Amino acid sequence: MEKRDVAVLGVGMTKFGYHPDKTLVDLFAEAFYEAFDESNIELKDIEALYYGNFVGEMTDGSANLSGFIADEIGLRGIPARRYEAACASSSVAFREAYLAVAHGVYDCVVVGGSERLYNAGTAIGTRALATAVDGLHEMTAGLTFPGVFALAARLYSKKYEIPMEELHEKMALVSIKNHKYGAINPKAQFYNKFGDLKVEDVINSKVICSPLTLFDCCPMTDGGSAVIIASADFAEDVIDNPVYILGTGQSGAGGLFRQKEDMVRAIPRKIASEMAYKEAGITPKDVDFVEIHDCFTIAEIIATEAMGFFEYGKGADAVAEGVTSIDGDLPVNPDGGLIGKGHPVGATGTSQIYSVVKQLRGEFKYNPVKDAEIGMTDTLGGDFGTLVNIILGIHRRRG
Repeated sequence: MEKRDVAVLGVGMTKFGYHPDKTLVDLFAEAFYEAFDESNIELKDIEALYYGNFVGEMTDGSANLSGFIADEIGLRGIPARRYEAACASSSVAFREAYLAVAHGVYDCVVVGGSERLYNAGTAIGTRALATAVDGLHEMTAGLTFPGVFALAARLYSKKYEIPMEELHEKMALVSIKNHKYGAINPKAQFYNKFGDLKVEDVINSKVICSPLTLFDCCPMTDGGSAVIIASADFAEDVIDNPVYILGTGQSGAGGLFRQKEDMVRAIPRKIASEMAYKEAGITPKDVDFVEIHDCFTIAEIIATEAMGFFEYGKGADAVAEGVTSIDGDLPVNPDGGLIGKGHPVGATGTSQIYSVVKQLRGEFKYNPVKDAEIGMTDTLGGDFGTLVNIILGIHRRRG
């Protein structure tokens, strides 16, 4: 069967941060109702639910959440599925939902995710997140994600012969940029906070795992996000401003002991992004802005290179030169990214979709990318174990 074009009808997202009185179901439902209200459809139009969540069992004591969520939002009886791919959970769910609609399995579905990590506390949250590394060879050695990306920063420094002190100063510019944008995003965890950081503030903040300091790291977050998608023909009948899904890609890898020095090249991300470019019929030069998985400052730099925006070893220079700022050639994370907006793991992927859709519709009033027609998301699960890239645009796929 020939693939159909697919479009986004509506998007929704909670404020990211601390939600002690809301369950995973509550958070998803809040995001869903926002997406539903702008989709101009009826509940009966939604045929399936795709839900992303990483560690609900550890933080809420709940598994099998998709059915509970479907019932809560008035969709009892529809097929409901949960996807787990660490931090890329809702991006994997989104890609699966897109493929189902594109191939005619459904005409209209809802996809999204929720997570409660802030509420869980540092000890439980750190332990939960660490389950996304290799359990036999890495977790038993005490490796957590600050350790993974501290290692990546040191490998990057060595491989590209950039002194660690110089590299950390350029990494700090990622934090400064993303906190600046998060501080003006009303839905961000750090809204109205840390909008005027200096390089020395980042470098001199508390050491988490050398060389990474507190401001090099994204926070633990509670939140939910949701997206309603449909066949393009269906979408064009019910809303005036559909945003089209142009291309998607997904790839994976084993533990760091298998990736070794290749981890700074993020090979799965290169594969996934090239898959998305090919389906969309575009190149990296056609992308107007990108929401990247900046779980740590070095992660944003590595990602921009693997996705083909900059040569390997040049991503840090691009940040320093302002290329990735809102007025640069390639704005990166204009919503604040994971560092400024927050990282509620299971909700992160579709929150990136939320931001891209709002930008492309011209509804991202506080930090708009001028004349944007194509936006892209990048979500990483684990230590480069799962990578998902999604491209969206205001026009249907070329050709």
